[in-house]
This record gives sequence, structure tokens and C-alpha cells, in this order.
Amino acid sequence: MQIGSIIAIYTLFWVMSFFIVIPFGVRTDEEVGVERAPGHADSAPHRFSFGKAALRATILSATLFALFYLNYIFGWVGVEQLDWTR
Repeated sequence: MQIGSIIAIYTLFWVMSFFIVIPFGVRTDEEVGVERAPGHADSAPHRFSFGKAALRATILSATLFALFYLNYIFGWVGVEQLDWTR
């Protein structure tokens, strides 16, 4: 696998992972116990930490990419196992 392909696939894993981890650990103003600011939605987060979400996404994407790459090297799951039309 070429380095460009590795970077592109890892980036896809990272973006997917980021959207998966965004809701974890986020609390609303009501859950924190402070008054909601005027004009904010009830479900708006009290504080959002991009750094924490990015770190979580990096850990998850690195794990998923490692599994993907190991499958690419060792061929644990191939196209033959995924062909359900037979």
C-alpha cells in the first residue's frame, strides 16, 4: 500500500471516528446546573472541548486503522467471504 493511500484511508477513519465520539462526555447547561444562555437550544452543550474529542478520535481511528491494515497484510477477511450473492 502506498503512503498516499495510507494517509487518505487514515483520514477517512479519523473523520468517521470524530463524528462517532463527539456526543460522548458532552453535558447540557441543565445537566451542569447553570442557566441556559438566551437563544441557545436546550440541547446545546455547556462546554465542548475539541481537543478531547480529537484525542478520542485519534485513539479510535488508530485502533480501527491498525485492524484494517493488519487485515490488508494478512488477509483475514477477503472479498470471497463478503460475497453474499451466491
